[in-house]
Amino acid sequence: MNKEEIRKKYKSLRKELTEKQIENYSIQIANRLLQLDVWGYSYYHIFLPIDAQKEVNTEFILHTLQGRDKYIVVSKSNFEDYSLTHFLLTDQTKLKLNKWGIPEPVDGIEISPEKIEVVFVPLLAYDSRGYRVGYGKGFYDRFLETSRPDLKIGLSFFDVLDSEIEDVNEFDITLDYCVSPNKLRDFKK
Repeated sequence: MNKEEIRKKYKSLRKELTEKQIENYSIQIANRLLQLDVWGYSYYHIFLPIDAQKEVNTEFILHTLQGRDKYIVVSKSNFEDYSLTHFLLTDQTKLKLNKWGIPEPVDGIEISPEKIEVVFVPLLAYDSRGYRVGYGKGFYDRFLETSRPDLKIGLSFFDVLDSEIEDVNEFDITLDYCVSPNKLRDFKK
């Protein structure tokens, strides 16, 4: 399948998820993450979920990071050039939903992308090679290209696609891991 077909299918599958399923799956993903040896870094970038898109609730991962005294970084989207600006998430960080329903920092301490060591990546689906399908704007591919984090970890409600994504291009960046409620995939091997 190509990216557009995958987007359509997995957006539809997500719409069928109940709030209870989203919460349970998100907890399972957070618990499965604890099996990975990824907690020795300092700067972790995490996405804040778009509720309308029924994304993985990253609150449970945030609690783990806070409990380990990690620097947590969240982003603000620029829809003119499809870039992200990164801010340290602190107790003083004010968050506001943008017009697309994305929770974003209003302002705060800006963090250089090069400082970010681990990125938790949102996605709709992924294949057995570690390529992902997102919403199609390329925000994360641009971010991952410029920041070059040590680890890129996808978070997905669904297991790996049955086939490879057909229309992967030179701008697509592979994940190092992908974590779903039932499985942890290691693409670095």
